[in-house]
Amino acid sequence: MTTAALIGCGDVSTVHFEALREIDDIELIGVYDRDPDAAIRAARTYGGRVYNSSDAVLAAQPDVLHITTPHDQHTHLVLKAIEAGVHVLQEKPLAHSIAEGQKIVDAAADASVKVGVCFQNRYNVSSQQLRRLLDDGSLGNIYGSYSSVVWTRNDGYYSDKPWRGQKERSGGGLLMNQAIHTLDLVQWFLGEVVDVSGKVSTDKYGEIIDVEDTAHAYLTHDTGLHTSFYGTLTAPRHRPVELELDCENAYVILRDGLEVQWNDGTVDRYEERRAPSGGRSYWGVSHELLIRDFYSKLDDDEPFWISPEEALKSLSIAQAIYASSNSN
Repeated sequence: MTTAALIGCGDVSTVHFEALREIDDIELIGVYDRDPDAAIRAARTYGGRVYNSSDAVLAAQPDVLHITTPHDQHTHLVLKAIEAGVHVLQEKPLAHSIAEGQKIVDAAADASVKVGVCFQNRYNVSSQQLRRLLDDGSLGNIYGSYSSVVWTRNDGYYSDKPWRGQKERSGGGLLMNQAIHTLDLVQWFLGEVVDVSGKVSTDKYGEIIDVEDTAHAYLTHDTGLHTSFYGTLTAPRHRPVELELDCENAYVILRDGLEVQWNDGTVDRYEERRAPSGGRSYWGVSHELLIRDFYSKLDDDEPFWISPEEALKSLSIAQAIYASSNSN
């Protein structure tokens, strides 16, 4: 039996708890949150003991620690877990700054335990199918891509959890909290980003947050390809995340599934999986697949494939867009 514990009983912890409940041979032994009531509610729903500190959690020596806290708490918790010899599966982003993220990368490189980061959208049907098409070369040359994250938020989203709108704690807004998954997919599909030109702004929520709610960027990949990106949280309702590739043999649209419009007129469509969850619908249903995969590889010699080093790439893109915006 593999044992697990979780620190940070906020919104996204729900999908971690659900996954742990569904996977055989995993025992949730404990939870902790700075808000004792949140930890008590989680333990009543999903089981495990309520601990009164992160140190107490690690002293219980779980095999795996899930970290689902605000961004500014990631680094010190990951480092403490590594020191305690506990495997770590943490939520995105890697950290709230490049410097803090690099600390995790360095510690994980020398660790005897595994550290994974939740970029679960890589496990989506659309992502897996597009990765297959790119790998087998059937799309031909890639000419460029476009991506967008057009969602909505309200004042309550920020007042309920103020850290979301505080740069000191979150590291940023839209790019760090919402679009980081899309930035990760873009670089995973098209190559690492080596140059960034972009701009961020706070168009709607400037009176209550000090981070951006809107951004656009032009990304240059190490493959020589370019991606045009746009994101905003000011729309009246959520639109599906979009990623489109202009290819030699097809036009590819990732939007709530994958559609491949081949030049010969045929169209291939790959639908996403559907499953009930207490999490938000736009998180998708792939957390459980990632978590299952992480646990299945605990005894492997190689690092988990979505490692801190890999997660640093999307964090670096977001921070580079901020730097570009500040320099304009």
